[in-house]
Amino acid sequence: MTNDTDDSTDSEEATDKRLVEGWHGRYYEDFAVGDVYKHPFGRTITETDNVWMTNVTMNLNPMHFNEAYAAETEFGERLVNGLVVISTAVGLSVVDVSVNATANLGYDDVRHHNPVFHGDTIFAESEVLSKRELESRDHVGIVETELRAYNQHDDLVLSLERTPMVLKREHAEPSAAKPPGWPEGIGTQPDETTD
Repeated sequence: MTNDTDDSTDSEEATDKRLVEGWHGRYYEDFAVGDVYKHPFGRTITETDNVWMTNVTMNLNPMHFNEAYAAETEFGERLVNGLVVISTAVGLSVVDVSVNATANLGYDDVRHHNPVFHGDTIFAESEVLSKRELESRDHVGIVETELRAYNQHDDLVLSLERTPMVLKREHAEPSAAKPPGWPEGIGTQPDETTD
């Protein structure tokens, strides 16, 4: 509730409008072998996630969509499709590893270590295994990472090696006005600020 008799308001105070740079992701130069990035958030896998991906990919294994069948297996319930687990873990890692990637060159040594069930929450981390520059392309470098995903019980459910080709900072020219994914001229511009 506002006080109508109060003559001082925040809107009367002069404010400075600044365009502040946010997280732009890592560029090739930001990666160091041995670094581990615990990716923010976590993602709870729902029945809908599993059923949709199973249908979209035409995965006909009844372990993913037939409750009566799955109830008779050693697991006693449906398992989450492994592609859901991979997609979720890779998606969680993008903010730290590949926002500035120009290509994903490969996924190697994919291992499902434990089953994932509806309602499990996936957390992911990436470790930098190697990085190298390219003679043929001076604007990017190759970064090899190991992606590991865990459930809410700290059970390792997935590991894989992921190799993105990542932009170098000098070629990306990041700015507060044009972060990754934004076309030039969209939203607040530097000439609209007091800085």
